[in-house]
Amino acid sequence: MIKIYHNPRCSKSRQGLQLLEDTNQEFEIIKYLDNPLSIKEIREIITALNIKPIELVRKNEAIWKDNYKNKTLTDNQIIEALQAHPKLIERPIVTNKNLAVIGRPTELIKTIL
Repeated sequence: MIKIYHNPRCSKSRQGLQLLEDTNQEFEIIKYLDNPLSIKEIREIITALNIKPIELVRKNEAIWKDNYKNKTLTDNQIIEALQAHPKLIERPIVTNKNLAVIGRPTELIKTIL
């Protein structure tokens, strides 16, 4: 099942959602700000994306700048920060079975459909 980790307030996330709607495929919308992801779910997404945890962080967010920037953090600490502050998670993330992409640019989503 295709899933989109979606923030309705984000224009890129809305574009990703529109792309999925246009494909006429079934998918699930996960509003991760309303229902924060578990540590396990974040780890699974990072694994599917094949990235390091720091690559999932929105580094321009005030939460990151005020609390974490210029600190030496372990991967576990970064994942804990993502879980505590879901706003820090890059978006949109689209998963399809064991594949995943961050939909920036939106066209990347097509590579896993």
